[in-house]
Amino acid sequence: MILSDGSIKELIKKGELVVEPFDERQVQCSSLDLRLGDEVLVFEGDGAIDVKRPVEGVRKVRYGEELVIRPKEFVLATTLEFIKLPAYLTAFVEGRSSLGRLGLFIENAGWVDAGFEGQLTLELYNANRVPIKLYRGMRVCQLVFARLDAPPARPYAGKYKGQKGAVPSRVYLDEELK
Repeated sequence: MILSDGSIKELIKKGELVVEPFDERQVQCSSLDLRLGDEVLVFEGDGAIDVKRPVEGVRKVRYGEELVIRPKEFVLATTLEFIKLPAYLTAFVEGRSSLGRLGLFIENAGWVDAGFEGQLTLELYNANRVPIKLYRGMRVCQLVFARLDAPPARPYAGKYKGQKGAVPSRVYLDEELK
C-alpha cells in the first residue's frame, strides 16, 4: 500500500519515519520531496572500473550554491536529508518530472530497503546536449513509501547503512566477488 500525505506526516510526527531536516512543504499527496545536498562525487579516471576493487579516480567535491552538470556527465550526489525507515516501510526513489524534462536522469537504483538509514546517494546523468545548473537545497527527487505486507526476516543492514554524503559503489564487498 502506497502511503498518503496524511500517513507520511503521521509517521514523521510519531518518530517512526525520520527525515532530518524536515519541512512540511516537502510532503506531496503521495510522496515526500528530497532536496539536493552540497556534495558530489566526480569520476575522473580514464581506466576501467574493476568491480572487485574500491572505485579509483573519484573526487569528492563540495560545491557552493550551484552545481553544473555538463552534457553526458555522470555524478553521484547526496540528498540534504538523512532518512531512517522503520522495518515495515520501503521507499521508491523517483526523479522529479520537471528535471527529467530537461534531460536530467535521477536515480538511486530506484529503491530504499526497509530499515535503511542514512543520506541517499543519487546518480545524476545529464542526457542533454547543454549543461544543466542545479542549486543546493532544491527539490531533486521524491520518495514514494509503501508498507510491507509482513515484517521482513532481515531489515536492511547492508554496506550503505548509515551513509553520509555521496558514497561511491561498494560492489567490491559483494560476497560473490570475493
